[in-house]
Amino acid sequence: MGRRLIHPMASREPIPAYSLFVSQMTAANSIAPPLELVQQWENEALELWVASDTPTATHIAASAAQWGADQELEACCEWLASRDLRTQSVAPCLLRAARRPKPLSLREQALRALGTPAKIGEARVIEHRDHELIRRALEELPII
Repeated sequence: MGRRLIHPMASREPIPAYSLFVSQMTAANSIAPPLELVQQWENEALELWVASDTPTATHIAASAAQWGADQELEACCEWLASRDLRTQSVAPCLLRAARRPKPLSLREQALRALGTPAKIGEARVIEHRDHELIRRALEELPII
């Protein structure tokens, strides 16, 4: 019988002090993420940990950093839009496009994970996370 993995965050209730801290920070500083968003990141982190042993703190920290950067980018775009620029309608769009390029599609990610073709007789090892990525891309293909 397989061993059941239990992550330390899996069985805990939200920490009241942390909830209070986040709500106070949100009220005092608009850059603090809402508690619901932090809880969503925790849930995603647990799923990643179960699927690929990705450290939960890594996912939460990366998500929080991206969220904060997105908030700053939007503030910059609003500032640009509020200025009397000749390209007023274009400048925020160009800034947003330059700073937040469109993420790779699942297909593009799977192709990148495959890398270059192996030479004849050469062994190729596909890492677990790449295997899962390729599997998800294949599952999204239409059934003909």
